[in-house]
Amino acid sequence: MKVTFQGNPLTLKGTQVKVGDMAPDFTVVDNDLNPLKLSDTKGKRVFLTVPSLDTPVCDMEVKKFNQEATKLDENVTIYTVSMDLPFAQGRWCGGAGIDRVKTVSDYKDREFGNNYGVYINELGLLSRAVFVVDENNKVVYVEYLEEITNEPNYDKALEALK
Repeated sequence: MKVTFQGNPLTLKGTQVKVGDMAPDFTVVDNDLNPLKLSDTKGKRVFLTVPSLDTPVCDMEVKKFNQEATKLDENVTIYTVSMDLPFAQGRWCGGAGIDRVKTVSDYKDREFGNNYGVYINELGLLSRAVFVVDENNKVVYVEYLEEITNEPNYDKALEALK
């Protein structure tokens, strides 16, 4: 898949997932520096990958999903995965009033980025993508954005949770 940043081509490392695949396992780090694996998550899950929470589009995207989370079933959890350090993620969430989306970092092992095919080789960041995983760890929705400065299709991602 061709991915660009402001029109400039980038190389994604790893294996891209498709609807119908079993969600690949991963280890990321939560805001308290504890490891979090796929097996630690339950119910329906949305995994948003973003380049950095400190950028305008990422900020807007996470705030939108945080707002929409209040309307979702209680067995739905939304995670934002980035390469931002856990300390920065925690500070950003507090400042942005984020209370329904959990932020986790892939800075340590880059497992999420590689296992989901979103690690940007040239930048050392994650590309923008949305993955919806059901309670049986089956991938039911995937969106890899071709231009990482664009916003995802919120409606389609949220529809996949119903």
